[in-house]
Amino acid sequence: MGMKTALVHDWLNQIGGAEDVLEKLVELFPQAPLYTSLYWPEKMPDHWRSWDIRTSFIDRLPFAQKRQQLYFPLYPFSFELFDFREYDLVLTNKSGFCHGIITEPETLHVCYCLTPTRYVWRYMQYAEQESIGPTANRFLQPILYHMRLWDRLAADRVDHFIAISEAVRRRIAKFYHRDAQIIYPPVDTGRFSPVLTHEIEDYYLFVGRLVPYRRLDLLIEAFNQLNKPLFIAGSGRDRARLEGLANNNITFLGYVPDEDLPALMARCKAFIWPGEEDFGIAPIQAMAAGRPVIAYAAGGVLDTVVPGTGILFSRQTVAEMVEVVKSFDTAAVDPDFIRRHAEKFDTAVFKKQLELFIAQKKELHNQWLRGERKDYGIS
Repeated sequence: MGMKTALVHDWLNQIGGAEDVLEKLVELFPQAPLYTSLYWPEKMPDHWRSWDIRTSFIDRLPFAQKRQQLYFPLYPFSFELFDFREYDLVLTNKSGFCHGIITEPETLHVCYCLTPTRYVWRYMQYAEQESIGPTANRFLQPILYHMRLWDRLAADRVDHFIAISEAVRRRIAKFYHRDAQIIYPPVDTGRFSPVLTHEIEDYYLFVGRLVPYRRLDLLIEAFNQLNKPLFIAGSGRDRARLEGLANNNITFLGYVPDEDLPALMARCKAFIWPGEEDFGIAPIQAMAAGRPVIAYAAGGVLDTVVPGTGILFSRQTVAEMVEVVKSFDTAAVDPDFIRRHAEKFDTAVFKKQLELFIAQKKELHNQWLRGERKDYGIS
């Protein structure tokens, strides 16, 4: 794009949807250095070691890579210390605090907002899901009060926001009082393809990190009652507890290598998504493999699961899950239709839309710098 660019990411010590987005941003801007609070190379892909990664002082603090939560009051300060004066464009990939960087008027700051910081703005929900006790809660509340003030101020430093879903767009409007354009996260749909009908096997599937907010406890109880085969792929700190809840019809596969995931997706009867996600890449992958999605009607699936691609259930309860699995005819779907729908979220679409967005905003920014327009035109 002919601009000196920097990328900014909250932290690099675990792999998730945010890091999938980051991979594609690095592909779009291969010469851009990547600024982040901390980096744990052993937990990240090996090829990332060739990237120009620049960390904050938090990276040098004891236990920071393994226990990033210890220092969360320091993250706002750590991002404010970075110097971006030499860049024409800074693109922040934010779910935490990295949007709080400080840039000069000459620098265009675009924030790809995965969500306004969850445990700052949706703390009650977060505390309930993470079982935060009363003592920790009393300690955290004064800190969170000040962090909300900082986070709201930091949002005003962003020139333009991009949201990953309608749910996130509404949160940006509510918490930051800012508009945002939706550009859905990139999904490599080319890795997946439907199989023949007779190759579909008798199991339902969940793929993702095993953490409390995904409500796999409800999913497991539902399938205990249904006595239908359920495969749970993924690892996480909640695995031991979840395994203790499951009957023999539920199989924990652990980490599934990337090369094995397409076949696992394509052969399931349906993909199950019981929690609320800001977007949800795994349901798109399942649809790219031609399989329908059964999901809780909240968050990103409201944008992605449409009639003919699956079914949504409105109440996050065991009874509702049991009923929707019983009633949904997985054999009545059209895998090719589901696959074509998933292609709307492909990586190529993401890159094209993001490049167009940045080019348009940079032109408006340049007009403002040249004095050809008086309004700054932030969004």
